[in-house]
Parts: sequence; structure tokens; C-alpha cells
Amino acid sequence: LTRHDLGPVTRLTLSRPATYNALSLEMIEALIAALARIDDETRVVILAAEGKAFCAGHDLRQMQAMASDQLAHLFDRCAQLMQMIPALPQPVIAQVQGVATAAGCQLVASCDMAVAAGGARFGVNGVSIGLFCATPMVALTRAIPPKAAFEMLTTGEFIPADRARELGLVNRVVPADHLTEETLALARTIAAKLPAAVQMGKRAFHRQTGLATPEAYAAAGATMCENLMLPDTAEGLSAFLDKRPPAWADR
Repeated sequence: LTRHDLGPVTRLTLSRPATYNALSLEMIEALIAALARIDDETRVVILAAEGKAFCAGHDLRQMQAMASDQLAHLFDRCAQLMQMIPALPQPVIAQVQGVATAAGCQLVASCDMAVAAGGARFGVNGVSIGLFCATPMVALTRAIPPKAAFEMLTTGEFIPADRARELGLVNRVVPADHLTEETLALARTIAAKLPAAVQMGKRAFHRQTGLATPEAYAAAGATMCENLMLPDTAEGLSAFLDKRPPAWADR
């Protein structure tokens, strides 16, 4: 795993192209450690990958050699990683080329947003080798409609980038030679917003999705009140009314 800090944007890159960036236990631990080191200097995280594929899922050779307790540990650590991404204060954008399959598709689904190259494909194809993608299912069914997710899980068929966008798995589909540029542009657009508001908003966004409508409105209202009490938000409101750029202290 490599890290590049591009001003307020941090890019974490899976760097095992020879294995199609498979999520071995070592890769999972590296991602957990890297996310734990993200601090307030970073406003947006991009999760990218080297080579032809974004991520081919778990390392099947490693899994074959594991005993039952080792497999349980692997899936426990993977679940911790996937939950760490939405819990991170900063938005996380997946930058996807090639294939994102099984746990690789799960990784995309766990990110807050995704930008895909036009030729990218997405699948949860474990069923084709007799292994239902039960853990990738958790993130996938929270990212796309249930019937579409179930079809992917039971057929093992890949969907193209445009279909992934239609279903809501990715936000944008761009030409492959513009993937890095377009993903960074999206990240920088978000990074230019008031960090406290974005982080507060991300926390509220993920919280309300698990609540009934009345409780979701109550939680969202509390977030709005908290947000409005920020000095930088007061400055933002005044700047808008005065038709001038805001002079935020937190830039």
C-alpha cells in the first residue's frame, strides 16, 4: 500500500498488481493501519489501485491454506476494515479500473463515493466457484437495490460501469485515461467545502440510514442545529447574503 498526500487529498493505492490487488490478510491490515493514520490535515481520501484491476477480492490461495479459526479472523478483520471506511470522518472515494470483484466489489460499495473507468466491471462472482459472497453481500445490499444485488450474488455475472452507475454503486463513469484526473477533481471539489460541515454531514448521513423516518428527522434536525452554531457556518451564511466568498477560519 502506498500513500500520496496531494494537499488536502490523500490517495491510498493498493500496490500488488501481480495478484490483482487481492485482499490478503496483509493487505487488509495495511489498509486498516493506513486509515487509522488519516488525520485532520486530510479532507478527502481516494482509494486507488495499481495495474489492470482495482481488486480481485480475497486471496484465494491464502484462504485455501487457512484453518477455520484463521478464516474467521480474516473475515473479522475484513469486516472491521469495511466498517472503518464509512466511520472515517473524511469522505472516501473509490477510483476503479478493470475489475472489482467479490471483496473488491465490497470495498467499492463500502466507500462513500466511486468513480469508475468506462471499461470497469463489478461482480460478486464467488457463487461461480461454489462460494456465495456472503460478506460482500452486506455492503452491496446497502449500496444498490436488493433485487439487483441478489441477481449479482446468485448469477455471478459482472455488470459494466454504466450499469453500476444506474444502480448507484458508482457515481461517475469517465474515460480510462481521465480516471485519475476526474477522481482528483471530485475530491478537490469536496475538500474545498467547510471540513467541519462535511464531516458532520457524513456522520449524520450514515446514522440516519439505519433509523426510521421520524428518528431520522430528529437526528438530522439536531445535526442542523449543531452545524448552525459553528462560527464558520455563521460566516458562510453572511457571505452568501452579502454576495462574497466566505472567509472561513477552517480552510
